[in-house]
Amino acid sequence: MAGHIQDRWFKTETSLAGKTVRSKTDRHGTGLRYRARYIGPDGTEKSKSFPDGQKRRAEKWLSLVEADMDAQQYVDPKASQTTFRQYAEKWLQSHTADAATRGPVAVHLHRHAIPYMGPRPLGSFRPEHIREWLAELERAIPASSYRRVIFATVSAVLAAAIEDGYLKQNPCKARSVRVPSPNPSRVKPWSRDRTFAVRSALPEAYQAMVDVGAGCGLRQGEIFGLPVDEVGFDTGWLHVGYQVKMASGKQVFAPPKREKERDVPLPDQVATALKVHMEKYPPVLVTLPWLRPDGPLTTKPLLFTGPAGDGAMWRTSFNQRFWKPALVGAGVLPEPKPGKDFLAAREHGMHALRHFYASVLLDAGESIKALSTYLGHTDPGFTLRVYTHLMPSSDGRSRKAVDSMYSNADPL
Repeated sequence: MAGHIQDRWFKTETSLAGKTVRSKTDRHGTGLRYRARYIGPDGTEKSKSFPDGQKRRAEKWLSLVEADMDAQQYVDPKASQTTFRQYAEKWLQSHTADAATRGPVAVHLHRHAIPYMGPRPLGSFRPEHIREWLAELERAIPASSYRRVIFATVSAVLAAAIEDGYLKQNPCKARSVRVPSPNPSRVKPWSRDRTFAVRSALPEAYQAMVDVGAGCGLRQGEIFGLPVDEVGFDTGWLHVGYQVKMASGKQVFAPPKREKERDVPLPDQVATALKVHMEKYPPVLVTLPWLRPDGPLTTKPLLFTGPAGDGAMWRTSFNQRFWKPALVGAGVLPEPKPGKDFLAAREHGMHALRHFYASVLLDAGESIKALSTYLGHTDPGFTLRVYTHLMPSSDGRSRKAVDSMYSNADPL
């Protein structure tokens, strides 16, 4: 057994005659009688007290401590008293993701997790606490896909607490805890008419953005950060190596999502649209820090800039001033009432252009693997899960193949 049990109500002494004598201490009858003591992995003494009549419980506790040490699952009792808030704040400070990613992660914790679980010591967490939190989260946030992201952040914090010795098990991994389901809705790509109606409703300076999104599959930030020297008018390829994104409330240049630089085919019609755009709106040199607000300054000749024409486009400003009015002009959204905001329509953001691009390529028979590369996805399996319902039906191809075989054979 690790350590030993101290009986604080009695002391053992040796008399002058050499006999062992057990006598009462000054504490006899008051306070907790037994103190279980052991030396922790850090070399310091740890202890826990138990009342009279619970010596066997104290011994069992010491045995469990010894088993945890042997299994390398030992958690310092003092560390286990660290609250979720304290550890989450510490985790955020050492989070290795880029500044643009840390911002949303901090919102997940400060707005949706710490107000519910902040004061709770890490060592007291049980699956029931996660289930109760998820129930509160469901009442506050209807979108299961967003709850799933928040849950993943909390689970990551608790997983790190285990590795750092604050917690023994992750309650988010318990079988009784149901992870919020991903959004089950299928992608519904825009039609050709809708895509070009939105293009026509945009100010002329931004119409070519639709060509780049719908014709090359770029994300919004990648369109904002597209330099003219990445467009291969002679080679027929467009290199996606930059985006404009937000980091701690400031614009920065950054590589594409998950640092997946890629080359995508540049269709002739998109190339022509960009040439026409550049004749009227020449590229502008824009300087922004790289990756973080205090990063090294980087200058790029951007094809699309803000209304003043001297800086990168701000996402929120573009969406409110230009994109949503274009959606109204194209009949996608209703005209807002006086003094009211535009309706929220996440499915009709600029990401809809990427869905249109995917639907066009799949309808033309392009492979999932190639589409995944062009979209900058890490895993073709993800591309398949998102867009499999848009692929041409196999039953028609099967009939055609068999009919073709019989057409070259003797009639039955």
